[in-house]
Amino acid sequence: MKYLDEYRDGTLTRKLLDELHQTVTRPWKLMEICGGQTHSILKNGLDQLLPPEIELVHGPGCPVCVTPLELIDKAIALASRPDVIFVSYGDMLRVPGSERDLFSVRAAGGDVRVVYSPLDSLQIAHDNPDKTVIFFAIGFETTAPANAMAIVQAKAQGLENFAVLVSHVTVPPAIAALMESPDVRVDGFLAAGHVCTVMGYWEYLPLAARYHVPIVVTGFEPVDIVRGVLMCVRQLEESRAEVENAYARSVSREGNRPAQQIINQVFEVCDRKWRGIGVIPMSGYRLREAYAAYDAERRFPEVGSIETEESSLCISGLVLQGLKKPYECPAFGKECTPQTPLGATMVSSEGACAAYYRYGRYRASMETQTEAS
Repeated sequence: MKYLDEYRDGTLTRKLLDELHQTVTRPWKLMEICGGQTHSILKNGLDQLLPPEIELVHGPGCPVCVTPLELIDKAIALASRPDVIFVSYGDMLRVPGSERDLFSVRAAGGDVRVVYSPLDSLQIAHDNPDKTVIFFAIGFETTAPANAMAIVQAKAQGLENFAVLVSHVTVPPAIAALMESPDVRVDGFLAAGHVCTVMGYWEYLPLAARYHVPIVVTGFEPVDIVRGVLMCVRQLEESRAEVENAYARSVSREGNRPAQQIINQVFEVCDRKWRGIGVIPMSGYRLREAYAAYDAERRFPEVGSIETEESSLCISGLVLQGLKKPYECPAFGKECTPQTPLGATMVSSEGACAAYYRYGRYRASMETQTEAS
């Protein structure tokens, strides 16, 4: 495939790996921010090809995974209303709430629909003027421009029966929170290339300087990832802490200015709760007052009081902070599987637990437990 095959080239990947083996002299712990990178690493066996000195840990880069449980419960409550059509991307339907998921709501007769674009929700609202159409607007900065555009279009079209349940989070505050946590030790970051395609990487410059940590913007193919690891390790070995771009074919320093403008037009920064992590100050988006009429939580204030607790068996919060690997969870591959997930990290197509299960890393769980016994 044009523009992809060259970044999946085995010979070039091996050459970069050989260079990495020659470069590293000390143990380093690197965190890939994006769940898409996690899946690519495991799918291509890169975690097993890296030098033993390098440990990759998996960050909170899956928007489905970090959506807090109480927001899932709010979505379920809204979707259960007879006067609502609830619209979402498909991977959200299986994320477990406290008692059930959106699939269960649909099975019980709720009108829950899957779309591929938030703009599809506007057509549903046009076609169903007697119902309130609520779109579940989740994601990092990557999906925020399209969601913002849908809201702008709804206002321009005078669609009064359209609303959004917002769960947008942003990456830089999460990096800061991880670096300030006493429990987390991360030597360098592989930044998410698709987020930086929208936002650029200028926001990471003060983070690298403040925490003296290398940050390398990285793509998603094997060549991209190994090159990003190599660039990060070079910095660490040379005691440098800079922001470097290993994904120049898609990312510039400034990013996509029109996309940033529409985000800033519709959303404002706010504190946001992350599943398994807690509230990170100024780490999310909410609708500006000019678009408050499209806020589902304001339109249905009764859902605002919903509060929930995470499963005591699920350690997804520790996985999202890079403190544990999925196979270290006692429920992994047993009570928690893709068919019976306890947490979002097993449900999402970008979740670390789903990646470990899909690509056979559950065997490490069995070996760990055998050694412990």
